[in-house]
Amino acid sequence: MAYGHPWPRPRVEDPAPIGGRGQSGDHVDLETQAPVEASQLDEMSADAAAQRLAETLATSTRFVNKPLYQLVDIDLSRDHLAATVALTDFISYALTLDLLEGELLDGLADGRPIRPGTLPLRDRYLPSLGAVIEVNRRLCAGGPLALFAAARPGSRARRGEADYVMLVQERSARVLNSARRLAVIPKSFHEPLVDFSDDAQLSATLERELEEELFGHTELDATEGERRSADPLHLSRLSAPMRWLIDHADTERWRMECTGFGLNLVSGNFEFASLIAIEDEEWWASFGGQVEANWESEGLRRYSTRDRKGLARLVHDATWSNEGLFAFLQGLRRLAEAGTGRVNLPSTELEM
Repeated sequence: MAYGHPWPRPRVEDPAPIGGRGQSGDHVDLETQAPVEASQLDEMSADAAAQRLAETLATSTRFVNKPLYQLVDIDLSRDHLAATVALTDFISYALTLDLLEGELLDGLADGRPIRPGTLPLRDRYLPSLGAVIEVNRRLCAGGPLALFAAARPGSRARRGEADYVMLVQERSARVLNSARRLAVIPKSFHEPLVDFSDDAQLSATLERELEEELFGHTELDATEGERRSADPLHLSRLSAPMRWLIDHADTERWRMECTGFGLNLVSGNFEFASLIAIEDEEWWASFGGQVEANWESEGLRRYSTRDRKGLARLVHDATWSNEGLFAFLQGLRRLAEAGTGRVNLPSTELEM
């Protein structure tokens, strides 16, 4: 199984809130110094890193070294989400632990037995379950990813039944993570924007990625050169869809929730599965036409929570990224349990 849960997760019946601006929710502290230094490369790992760099050049993959948060500690319960992070940089991750999935897939394709000694990069960076869990003793990058769902009124096509519209992306070949895979959107590494302490909150990353990946705020793209704005998410700079959300942050018109936490056993990444649910039908009626995926997606799919058969087919699509499918299913379960009368979803059960 590629997705583990070594720490307590929030119960889906009582998901942990992720507060946006003006809301209470997650609390993430920033340590001033990383607990462990980046791994020194030996000959084998240096060759693998050089090959990764050559591949990014050959495939025109966007590769920019920026500060990145690494997980140091986590405290998660049914109504509480707290964590500690430290700073690292993207290249330290991309040339080490991010190589593990490719090595595993190559080993499976070659028919190699998957055991200690046959995957040298995994033996070096993530040799045991203990190494996965002890995030304070290794580089553990990752971030939040969220199922986006917006309420819509009934229509003739849906026989007058109200629903949520949900968005799923097909990841571009130009991204380094989950390329050509299905994933929920937004999906991001947890990284700072301009304020390293305030931006450590998961809500800050989710809000930024909403604005960048779906609402067209290209200035927030970390691959587009240096940032010079002191406050790129200032109210005066926000898109109209995001400004509406911020203006209604203290109401029940929309919410962000953590629906699950896990450590990815393939890559060692931390993943905060989340749900962004907009309950006010006014939002989609006003802004649905402005929602458009950025360059990180090759395509954007739209699904109705009333389309039971279509969703059942989607769940069994072989092109899902493992963390994307987990976040999607957790989001579906939460929408079904919310009891809003907008859903007709296939039954899903979480096995531990």
